[in-house]
Amino acid sequence: MASFLAKRLLSGVLLLFAISSLAFFLIYASSTNIASNILGEGATADQIKQKSHELGLDQPIVSRYFSWLKHALHGSFGNSWANNDSVISEIMRRLPITLSLVLIAILISAILATTLGVLAAIKGGMVDRVVQMLAVAGFAIPGFIIAIILVTFLAVKTHIFPATGWVAFTDNPSNWAKSITLPVISLVVATMTSSAQQIRSAVKSVLERDFIRTLTSRGISRREIIIKHVLRAAAPAGLTVLSLQFVGMLGGTVIVEKIFALPGMGDLVVNATASGDTPLVMGIVVYTVIIVIVVNLVVDLINGWLNPKVRVK
Repeated sequence: MASFLAKRLLSGVLLLFAISSLAFFLIYASSTNIASNILGEGATADQIKQKSHELGLDQPIVSRYFSWLKHALHGSFGNSWANNDSVISEIMRRLPITLSLVLIAILISAILATTLGVLAAIKGGMVDRVVQMLAVAGFAIPGFIIAIILVTFLAVKTHIFPATGWVAFTDNPSNWAKSITLPVISLVVATMTSSAQQIRSAVKSVLERDFIRTLTSRGISRREIIIKHVLRAAAPAGLTVLSLQFVGMLGGTVIVEKIFALPGMGDLVVNATASGDTPLVMGIVVYTVIIVIVVNLVVDLINGWLNPKVRVK
């Protein structure tokens, strides 16, 4: 297990290095007139030249990269070009909001998707057809459409939930729950339906294996077979699907947070990209990749525990 963990950590570090390096060169290669964009249209040529020198934009891109990498390895991503605040402090203010949405949404999705997927595989018939129809609808309807429908009917017309805004849990737990309910539902709908379809396929495949027929012939109850054997065998496929959905949710929060006016990472990345705030964009890229790596590592460890064969890969 130790060698399995070491391999996964090494691959994660290499992935982080590769993606952050590629992102750095792509951002700087695609960015033009950064100093001019920061200063505005009224800036003179001398002011732009001075700002470029201040930001180090007059240095070769390779020199800038190694300077950034050196500071990043020491845990520093510099200051935001927009407001001169620390990049890490900017991210730490926004990250808990996004993570709270995604973690709650993925937990609810996992419970509902597992329940629906198992029922569809076991019961078949109408239940199976309904789950498959929901999966198709989840793929076909974009998340922002669901968000707009929820705002229209549950906030604007009925005032059951607030349409926009964020309340911290420490300030008022009740209002916090209300402020995240609609964003979480909009994230859950598509994720739950598509995940249920994948879990249904995994469970159905396990039910057709020879060892399930052997267990049944020995008189073991259907309930015990499902709980102790089928779910364990189908869990790796379900976990893999949910980990991919988690990564997808991180991207999906950009639109959801804009619709519900939540001050999370989605809002931050849109503003940073629009203003050409390269240090902040790079910080967001690194933190996002780290989250993805950690999620995949946890899923790999759980799969390795459930299926020892995975550890030898």
